Amino acid sequence: MKRTALLHAELSHAIATLGHGDMLVIGDVGLPIPNGPRRVDLALTPGIPAVADVLRVVLEEMQVEKAVIATEAMERNGGQLPAWCQLPVTPQAVSHEDFKRLTQQARVMVRTGECTPYANVILVAGVTF
Repeated sequence: MKRTALLHAELSHAIATLGHGDMLVIGDVGLPIPNGPRRVDLALTPGIPAVADVLRVVLEEMQVEKAVIATEAMERNGGQLPAWCQLPVTPQAVSHEDFKRLTQQARVMVRTGECTPYANVILVAGVTF
């Protein structure tokens, strides 16, 4: 459920149409996008925009009930949440293969220019009341 104004019309509309429990994925340039979910491609050049920047803006727009990241993202960061992963909820960690399977159920896939391996997050929409 959408909360404020966002300049990117396609991403703003995608967030506005999410219902409770719908999934929005923010991914790096290497994350495969399955057939089915709406694709919002923000990638301009390698690294631009970064996952952290897109995540920060999306979190200003979207009420998040749950989040999922790949365990590999934490393993690459000494078992800690990566710096890009600033979330309002503690994310559930699943294998990268399971993460990719979950993306098949997403309503929206947002592709960034991020080139850091496993810099991907699934956000599950909550409600604002």
